[in-house]
Amino acid sequence: MGIINVTPDSFADGGLRFDHGRAIEDGWRMLEDGADILDIGGESTRPGAEPLDADEELRRVLPVVEALGASAVVSIDTYKAVVAGEAIARGAAIVNDVSALRYDPALGGVTATAGAAIVLMHNRGRSRDMYREATYDDVMATIAAELSDAIANAEASGVGREAIILDPGLGFAKLAEHNWALLTHLGQIASLGGGHVFPVLIGASRKRFLGRLLAAPDGSPRPFAGSDDATVAVTALAAAAGAWCARVHEVPANADAVRVGEAWREAAGQADAAAGAGTAAGAGGAAGAGAAAGAPSAGGAGAAGWAGAAGRAGGAGSAGEGG
Repeated sequence: MGIINVTPDSFADGGLRFDHGRAIEDGWRMLEDGADILDIGGESTRPGAEPLDADEELRRVLPVVEALGASAVVSIDTYKAVVAGEAIARGAAIVNDVSALRYDPALGGVTATAGAAIVLMHNRGRSRDMYREATYDDVMATIAAELSDAIANAEASGVGREAIILDPGLGFAKLAEHNWALLTHLGQIASLGGGHVFPVLIGASRKRFLGRLLAAPDGSPRPFAGSDDATVAVTALAAAAGAWCARVHEVPANADAVRVGEAWREAAGQADAAAGAGTAAGAGGAAGAGAAAGAPSAGGAGAAGWAGAAGRAGGAGSAGEGG
């Protein structure tokens, strides 16, 4: 998923795509570079950002959605029902909601009526004060519970489980240790549906926790673009863990990372299956089936109908994060 921020104050690109022509041109380039989905947003969600009124958000995003939506799988990055409805009417197939229906509950009904998919991202508070909410006694249990509530709200609005994608919300009301815990438990997030496995989207691209991990000797964080190589590493690891899609700023290397991660996952699955078959043969039973199944994948196929070819062999896409 390639990120197209049509904003003047994006933390990651400094507003390069605030011009509609540049945003559209870069969208086509991302597709050529291997992006499966384009995520178009008009409101910055960087820490400290103030909310944007709907009219201005529509002015920013609709020309870009309309230009790209006829030929590409487009996601509209918004939490506003009116913006989502207008974007879907112009070709958007996915609604990427950073609030998981908390900011505008009407968004669920709009998405359900249109038959679009929706990303429910875990978050707390608003952008201007999100880090005040970054306190968890048990980060995995708490976020699992809060995402489960979001799933229930979406279903109550008429959204089917097959249309729901989950995002742990890396960096949103989370400190570095929370982000790493989430990245190493993607299967747990995917399994929140009980017997249904949800597709999981991750957005680690150019996030502050990577810049701080790669800090200079004097402690100054790596500049946002300076963490692109680290983003590629996270994308490969997430794809190997079965993530459905990675939201990124720089597509080419991350598209390669997805392929590497998927090949790794496929090879590991074959090795597990072989080991399981050997165990079953030795024990004279069916124990191998359980060994081969392993932990739940984070790449559920439910959203594949909206993402078209976005799910490659292992169900992971290639792309970015935008604030």
